[in-house]
Amino acid sequence: MMIRAFLAIELAEGLRQELARLQQDLKQRLARDLSRDMRISWVQPPAIHLTMKFLGDIDEQLVLPMQEAIGRALREHRSVQIPLEQIGVFPRAQQPRVLWVGPSEGWKQGGDERRLGSLHQSLEGCCRSFDFAPENRPMSPHLTLARIKAGERRFGEVLAKSGVMDRGVSLGTLAVESIALMKSELKPTGSVYTRLWEVKLDASEFRS
Repeated sequence: MMIRAFLAIELAEGLRQELARLQQDLKQRLARDLSRDMRISWVQPPAIHLTMKFLGDIDEQLVLPMQEAIGRALREHRSVQIPLEQIGVFPRAQQPRVLWVGPSEGWKQGGDERRLGSLHQSLEGCCRSFDFAPENRPMSPHLTLARIKAGERRFGEVLAKSGVMDRGVSLGTLAVESIALMKSELKPTGSVYTRLWEVKLDASEFRS
């Protein structure tokens, strides 16, 4: 049986609540200038996570072997703290399609950023051993707040006018302490994610 899956870092409940408050604040700040030609899909806080590796459709028989392999790989890695202090967009400010929150540019020059990159490379190595295609882009830690489905250019203008990306935010930190294999099921109401297993960093303890 095939399942759609990805490797991710799950969020603590307190952080999800902070993200929900941030989303509500952004909605209020932007509402006055939004127009009908813009279509924005806000990610529900329970569905927000940090994706480490999208796997796509995988054979269910790989679930346990991958748990064991990734458990071994993570024994050499310590936990990482990612401060959530900046709002940004992909791919560019003039025509954004994704609104996110993540670390500042300063964090990206430090040791935690290097440790996260090393962890990402270890996961990629494990996935290659199971014949998954490599991801050549560097790790970009961010949490998606919303996706802009239509009216991207106009939404970019609204964002620029609001100044929300010019001010820092303070949501605390995303603690990278374990890696989870998540199953994704597409429902009429949106994607539903189910954790299949979790491997903790450095201790490499398994939890289902």
